[in-house]
Amino acid sequence: MGDSRRAVMGRPREFDIDQALERAMRVFWARGYEGASLAELTGAMGITKTSMYAAFGNKEQLFRKALQRYGAGPAAYATHALEEPTARAVALAFLRGAVCTTTPPGGPAGCLTVQGALASSDESRAVHDLLVDWRNDAGIRLEERFRRAVAEGDLPRNADPRRLARFIMTTGFGIAVQAANGLSPAELDEIVDTALLGWPA
Repeated sequence: MGDSRRAVMGRPREFDIDQALERAMRVFWARGYEGASLAELTGAMGITKTSMYAAFGNKEQLFRKALQRYGAGPAAYATHALEEPTARAVALAFLRGAVCTTTPPGGPAGCLTVQGALASSDESRAVHDLLVDWRNDAGIRLEERFRRAVAEGDLPRNADPRRLARFIMTTGFGIAVQAANGLSPAELDEIVDTALLGWPA
């Protein structure tokens, strides 16, 4: 009995959790939270619903894990941009990162945090609120970085960090929408160039 129990406990997983989560993230990215059915998710992940529930919990919990993966992977540009030496470089890295992330070769166009909130019903309110918080947090971190730039003299003393952060966030999410509409990376880069023409010097 002991040998049998050890054999069961030592049995390797029937699927790669990391790979399954990557595939789920791409389904949510392409379809949105409500648009991604359990059948489509488990089909893409190559697992049964029972296995999905056992490994990830329910659909909302799976989405939360997929969003964490998105933030640490494709959307990590938003964090890396804050490390740039100047405020303008931060804004440029953020917007160029948005272009690259929303137009991946062979991947979903647009932004998971925008696509994920489409057609949000009352039942999906928690996910809607999660995405609002996610986007607001990115804006707050940008604002804090621009406040530092004002304090360091990198931005003019009369620059408004909150307004600049909202402008960059709005442009970034606009890029995501236009990417989903089919604009090319080159066309989106032109939008970035135009957006930064009026950057305070």
